[in-house]
This record gives sequence, C-alpha cells and structure tokens, in this order.
Amino acid sequence: MPSLTHLDATGAANMVDVSDKAPTARTARAEGAIVMLPETLRLIREGDAKKGDVLGTARLAGIMAAKRTHELIPLCHPLLLSKVRVDCEPDPDLPGIRVTAEVKVQGPTGVEMEALTAVSIACLTVYDMVKAADRAMRIEGIHLLQKSGGRSGTYEAEPA
Repeated sequence: MPSLTHLDATGAANMVDVSDKAPTARTARAEGAIVMLPETLRLIREGDAKKGDVLGTARLAGIMAAKRTHELIPLCHPLLLSKVRVDCEPDPDLPGIRVTAEVKVQGPTGVEMEALTAVSIACLTVYDMVKAADRAMRIEGIHLLQKSGGRSGTYEAEPA
C-alpha cells in the first residue's frame, strides 16, 4: 500500500496529490457513543438541559464539523460534500446517546475523516451541553462502519 503522505527533501509532509484520480461517488458511515448516567439521559430526552436542545445542537455541530474537517486535520483535502447526515439516538441500554454520521461526495478522495469528525464533534457537543449534570460521561467506540467508492472499493466493519 502506498504511503498516504510524502516527505519532501526537508522532511516536511505533503498533502497527497489526487489530481490524477477520477471523481467517483464516495460515501462513508461512522458511529460512536457517549455513555452517561440514566438521570443525564432523562434530562436530554425530556428537554430539560439548561443549554437547550442537546440532540438538535449535536446534530448541527456534527454537520458543521464534517464540512470543516480539512481545517481541523492536517493534510485532509477540502471537499464539496453533497450530503452530511448525523443522527443522535438515545439508548437506555448504554445509557447514553448513539451517534451515527453518513457523508457523501462526488470527488477524487474519500470522506471517512469527515464522517469520523462528525461523530466525534457531535459526541463532544453532547458532553459540553450536559457536563454540569454529569462530568463522568465517556465518549466511546468511534469507528468507521462503512466506506465505498474509489480505487480501494468497499469496506464494511465487522459486526461488534
């Protein structure tokens, strides 16, 4: 497998040149969770968090983060995303919130980092909005579920 970054004569890393790659339809899905006390989950579900709509804000933060991934992670290409969907679902079995993101683009490089960034920032937003009620929350299991498109084809994570 070729290196995804290249060092120049000074040892500096360079962004991968994707100019010779054909634009193709590419998608990626990622997930993660934030585990919390049952009382904290109840606050979120009932809309009683002091900062407001936790799940709506987390979804919006995740979408915004996906669009700005290239500003947050060195060497990521700026992409014209065609779809970003972030879902934040309460899960009493955790207890907590399960976050999933799906990102699509028509381009020369994939969107895995955008999907992972969306999940990460959505989880961090949940934490920020209810940290006064539960500082022991844990963000867990952020990983790529699926990606398609490009030379490497399709990837599907093994079921947990």
